[in-house]
Amino acid sequence: MIKVLFICHGNICRSPMAEFIFRDMVQKQGLGDHFHIASAATSREELGNPVHRGTREKLRQHGIETTGKYSVQMTKKDYQNYDYLIGMDDWNIRNIMRIIGKDPDHKVHKLLEFAQSSDDIADPWYTGNFDRTYEDVVKGCRGLLKKLVEEKREAMV
Repeated sequence: MIKVLFICHGNICRSPMAEFIFRDMVQKQGLGDHFHIASAATSREELGNPVHRGTREKLRQHGIETTGKYSVQMTKKDYQNYDYLIGMDDWNIRNIMRIIGKDPDHKVHKLLEFAQSSDDIADPWYTGNFDRTYEDVVKGCRGLLKKLVEEKREAMV
């Protein structure tokens, strides 16, 4: 089982968008049994709040529901519980490292690394542009899934 945790500041916009897009991609490839996918926040600001309306609406346009998802905060223990801790931007990566302390197993990544980019996923909380965020999240998730399928192909048969 490959365990992936997507992380952003509040866990209401970008990281749940990545969680649900990646889960949808995995399911459509018939690989759902091989993954555990979740998302979390580095801050406490939105704890317990549902997915942002803009993210819900954008995902609904693509047939993806977010019902039942509420913001949670990542913990130091998540480092042991997940194989990949994926932040949306440089600020998230700094906060992830503040929470976990160190990354000896190289589990911490920025999502767009998997699309051969050092760019951040723009925060639609500030930009209001959920379309751009969606497109970038899809690029990153496609790259991540491609990498994982190539690396873990034998385990997924």
